[in-house]
Amino acid sequence: MDQTLSPLLSRNVFRWDHSDAYLFDIDGTLLNTRDGVHYNAFRNAVTNIYGVDASIDGVPVHGNTDIGILRAASRAHLIEAELCPSIAALLNQLHAAGKLLGVASGNLESIGWAKLEKAGVRQYFGFGAFSDQRELREDVVRYGVAQARQRLGAQATVCVVGDTPADIRAARAAGVAVIAVATGIFPKTELEALSPELCVGCCTELFQTA
Repeated sequence: MDQTLSPLLSRNVFRWDHSDAYLFDIDGTLLNTRDGVHYNAFRNAVTNIYGVDASIDGVPVHGNTDIGILRAASRAHLIEAELCPSIAALLNQLHAAGKLLGVASGNLESIGWAKLEKAGVRQYFGFGAFSDQRELREDVVRYGVAQARQRLGAQATVCVVGDTPADIRAARAAGVAVIAVATGIFPKTELEALSPELCVGCCTELFQTA
């Protein structure tokens, strides 16, 4: 069946498909990795470079950045990735509508692009903001917003799409709207409690079946 963009219910004032640009988180939002590749690559890299076995067990990783994980742990690129529900349709629809798409991720840049390449969606994204030079999620998102507005103009509306409380807080810090998707580890109720402009269980809810 064909899918078309679903208008928001009349009680909602936020029109999720009216922004000029969208910044997507990767892990838990665009895709989920089903193996330990990122974990093992991180641990092996630390072992090879620093000569210590630095496990990241117990270190908060969701909503964190790779630099932040490294800092917490020690003081990735054959990736098996699975797109989250309706992501392919959503990206295709936004791209066809002429929207500017970018990623704002806590991944290091090489890891983030490798995941999207393996998942078959790299071509949709014109730019990215990663944690190579920015440890804090807020700074990653601010940089992504700045990159979008550099391309579209200072008045461009930007919307963050993410799956963690950290994504919501970062969007707030950057002064932009946020769509929260509960396709990561955080339940919808926890995300809704932070009052994003829109919160859905997965991106399928943004569509209606014709």
